[in-house]
Amino acid sequence: MSLKSMTGFARSSGELGSFRWNLELKSVNNKGLEIRTKLPGFLDGFDIELKKVIGKGVTRGSLFLNLHTSRVGEDEQFVVNQSRLDKLVDAVGELEDIDGLEAARIDGLLAVKGVVELVSEEPSDDDLKNLKSQLKEDLKALLNDLVESRSAEGKRMQSVLEGQLRDMKGLLDKARSAVGDRDVAMRNRFEAQLAKLTKLDKPVPDDRLAQEIALLAVKSDIQEEFDRLESHFEEAEKLLSSGKPVGRRLDFLCQEFNREANTLCSKSGDTAVTRVGVDLKVLIDQFREQVQNIE
Repeated sequence: MSLKSMTGFARSSGELGSFRWNLELKSVNNKGLEIRTKLPGFLDGFDIELKKVIGKGVTRGSLFLNLHTSRVGEDEQFVVNQSRLDKLVDAVGELEDIDGLEAARIDGLLAVKGVVELVSEEPSDDDLKNLKSQLKEDLKALLNDLVESRSAEGKRMQSVLEGQLRDMKGLLDKARSAVGDRDVAMRNRFEAQLAKLTKLDKPVPDDRLAQEIALLAVKSDIQEEFDRLESHFEEAEKLLSSGKPVGRRLDFLCQEFNREANTLCSKSGDTAVTRVGVDLKVLIDQFREQVQNIE
């Protein structure tokens, strides 16, 4: 199994009796699982059931379900909201004494939102029950399409991530090779500095010199960072091939990658090693950008 992206889109349409509908389901990345819906007013409260259906198919991402319905041959009529119209007329009356204002016209009053409403015949309880049942079945099929869309994108992203991981391992090998030259240069510099110290009128005590040498060796040793990075890279490879939702764990590993790369740069003491460390940090940032969209 391949990874799944959190980005996807699916659309479907259906009909039942006099009802016609269009369903759209969109998904983008998110730290957790967030589901939002937009439904017709007569289906108020039905969103709870639809969210349960969606929650069974995905574990992470921000999803938006849009449902548009219409009815063939339905009896519709325009109804005046008398209460709202009365309030509007009163407000207009208060403005009549202001110079320069034109008198209100009927078309202007009717254009105010909520004054005139298009009212449809309410569906029967049986029709509503059958409609909801069919919509849930359609949503399950639509969700499968979305999951396939996310899987296809995830497969492409997995290939990219695996390539970036190979490049990071290559940079790690390059840094290890550069350390050999760094150690020779550091030893030469240290020997030159040590020679100067021994020529001082008041030479540095041997025990103090031994302490400084040990401290320098500890500060410049980056083998531990190499080992940890290699271990983290191996763990990332296992996660990428697991076929499970691993986005959060990969994101955590990216933080570990970055921490070790920063330490590598600060302890390197060599331009060549630091340059490789900077290149590694760039790759880690690119890797993490991709990981942000993995379920």
